[in-house]
Amino acid sequence: MKESVAEEPINPTVKNLQPLIASLLDSISRVQIFKGKWSLIRTKLTALETQLLEFSSVAGDVNPLSVELFHSLSATCSAAVSLAAICHSPTPPDGKLKTQNDVDSVSAKLDNHINDLEVLNKSGVFSESATVSFSATVSNVSSSSRRESVRVESRNLMTRLQIGSTESKISALDSLLELLQEDDKNVLIAVAQGIVPILVRLVDSSSSSEIKERTVAAIAKISSVDSSKHVLLAEGLVLLNNLLRVLESGSVFAKEKSCIALQALSHSKENARAIGSRGGITSLLEICQAGTPNSQAMAAGVLRNLAVFSEVKEHFMEDNAVVTLLALSNSGTALAQENSIGCLCNLISGDDDLKLFLAREGGIECVKNFWDSAPTPRNIEVVVQMVSILASSPLISEVLVENGFLNHVVGVLNCGVLGVRIAAANAVCDLAYSIHTQKELGKMGCISLLARMLDGKAIEEKEAAAKALSKLMGYTGNRRIFRKEEKGLTSAVQLLDPLVLNLDKKYPISILTLIGHSKKSRKQMMAAGACVYLQKLVEMDVNGAKKLYDSLGRGKLWGVFARH
Repeated sequence: MKESVAEEPINPTVKNLQPLIASLLDSISRVQIFKGKWSLIRTKLTALETQLLEFSSVAGDVNPLSVELFHSLSATCSAAVSLAAICHSPTPPDGKLKTQNDVDSVSAKLDNHINDLEVLNKSGVFSESATVSFSATVSNVSSSSRRESVRVESRNLMTRLQIGSTESKISALDSLLELLQEDDKNVLIAVAQGIVPILVRLVDSSSSSEIKERTVAAIAKISSVDSSKHVLLAEGLVLLNNLLRVLESGSVFAKEKSCIALQALSHSKENARAIGSRGGITSLLEICQAGTPNSQAMAAGVLRNLAVFSEVKEHFMEDNAVVTLLALSNSGTALAQENSIGCLCNLISGDDDLKLFLAREGGIECVKNFWDSAPTPRNIEVVVQMVSILASSPLISEVLVENGFLNHVVGVLNCGVLGVRIAAANAVCDLAYSIHTQKELGKMGCISLLARMLDGKAIEEKEAAAKALSKLMGYTGNRRIFRKEEKGLTSAVQLLDPLVLNLDKKYPISILTLIGHSKKSRKQMMAAGACVYLQKLVEMDVNGAKKLYDSLGRGKLWGVFARH
C-alpha cells in the first residue's frame, strides 16, 4: 500500500493559501510567549489577505509572475504555523533567544511578501499581457504591436525586478539587458515606462554583487542613448554615489560599465564637483593606471569631461594626473590615448606652468606619436587642439616648429572633418609667432587653404580661418599670395556683413586693412560691397571699421551723409 502524499499543489494558489493563513491565525491565538510580536504578525496577515484578494480579482487565482512568490509565501506560512505551535509553550525547546529570532525572521519575510504583492497589484501587467497578446494576434505582429509588446515586457521586467529572490531578479536583469541591447528603440520604451528609478533603487539597496553588476550594465546601456540621458541626470546624487562606489570596489566589468554611465553624467559642474569631492577622480586615475584596456579608455573619457571644470582641477593636481594621463596616452588603446590627450588639453588650457610641465615630461613627443599613428582623420582633432594650446606659449611654439609641426598642421587644413580644420587653423594662428614662421607657412600653401575656409558653411570655420589669415598677413609675401586668390578677398569682404553673426569682425577687418595698401585690392573690395558693410559697422562702432572705410576713399562722402 502506497504512503499517502501531501496534497500541496505544485503551484500554490490564492485558494490554497487562504486555509493556511486561517490555520496560522488560529494557532497565533494560542501562543504563550512573544505575544506582542505575534500580534504584529496577525496584523500583517490581515494586510496579506487583503493583497491576495486584490491579486485574485485582477490576475485570477494564479499567474506566472506570482508562482515563485506564492511558493515562498506558502513556505513562510507553513514555517510560521510550526513556529506558533512551539510558542504555545512558555518554554520552547530551542530556547527563547533562538525562538525570538525565528519569530522576527517570519515577521520580516511577511513584510517582503506584502510588499511584493503590492508591487504586483499596482503594476498592471496582468491586464496588459492579455491586451498585447490579443493585439499581436489581430495585427500579425505589426510594428505597433511590436512596440506594445516591448512596452508590456518592460513593465513585466520592472515588476520582476521589485519582487522575489535574488536569483529571480538576476534572471529579470539578464532579460532586461537582452531587451535593451536588441534595439535603442527598446531603451526609449523601457525608459518611458519608468525603468530608471527602479534600477537606481536596485543598485542602491541590493547587497548582491551580481545584481549590482547587471544593474550598472543596464544603466550604462541607457546612458549610451542620448535622448535618455536626462532621465539618468534626474536621479541626481543617489545614482552618482552608487556608480562611484562601484568604481572603488566593483568587479572589472562593473567598473567599466560605471565609467560608461559616468561619461553621460559628468558634463555638469554640479556633478563634476560631486565626483571630485567623493574621490571619483582618484578612482578613475587608478583605472587609467591598472584597468583593462577598455576600462582605461572609458575612465579617461570621464576625466576628459571633468577636466573642463576649473572647480575640480585641484583634485587632478593632488593625484599627479598629468603624469598618469601622459603614460596612458603613450601606451593605451587609440581611444584611451585620444581621451587622455583630450583630458590633458582641458587641464593645461590657460595654465602656462602646466603647459611647460607637460612639454618637459614628453608631451610633445607623445602628441607627435599619436598624430602619426591615428587610425582616422577624426581621431587627430584632439592632438591638433593640443598643438594649438601648447603653441600659445612662445617657448613651446619654437619647439613645435623645430619638431616639424608646421607640416603636420598645414597638411590637415583641407581635412574632410570640420573639427580638424578648425583646430588646424587655430594652431596655425598660434604657431605663426614670428615673421619667419609666417613666411614658412606661406610657402607651404597655407594661405590658399585658409582662403577656401573663409567660404566654409560653419561660422566657427570662417572665424578660425580669418583669425589665422589676419596673423599671416603680417608677412608681405603672404599678402601677395592672398591677393592672387580668386575668391579670397571677396570671401573676406562678405564676413564684414553684420548679418553674419557670431563672428568677430576684427579678423576680416585686419586682413582687408593689411592688403588695402594695393589700389587694385581696394577696388576689388569696393566692388565686393565692402563700403556698404563698413558703413554699417562704423555706425555700430566696431573697432577698425572707420579706418578701413576711410582708406577706401569714401570717408568724406560718408561724413556728409552723417551730418544731414
